[in-house]
Amino acid sequence: MLGKVDKHSGIPAYIQIMNQIRKETIMGNLKSGDQLPPVREMQKIFGVNINTVTRSLEKLSNEGLIEAQHGVGYFIMEDSSVSDKAINIIRDAVKALKNCNIDLQMSMLLLEEVWKDD
Repeated sequence: MLGKVDKHSGIPAYIQIMNQIRKETIMGNLKSGDQLPPVREMQKIFGVNINTVTRSLEKLSNEGLIEAQHGVGYFIMEDSSVSDKAINIIRDAVKALKNCNIDLQMSMLLLEEVWKDD
């Protein structure tokens, strides 16, 4: 689930928050229609300034992942089929890597290289 940001990672806190919410959505822990915790509660969960949480939520809202309902809170908007599709793509890639006798460590290195190139 959601947890503290790593202030020593070099990745801005607002991006870490966005990535945590994206991950929980992809993993199916947060589904379409689910309400996120209140902003002040997220401030405590992530251990950051309230403005950092708000910035993350605004960016996710602009991406269409979440929706703000005035006076109510933030809700997950992403269709679950997107996360299902992502998981299926990853499963297929893992099977292919295993068939080539490529271990997890090498897979991660290859993924990082490809990620940088894109």
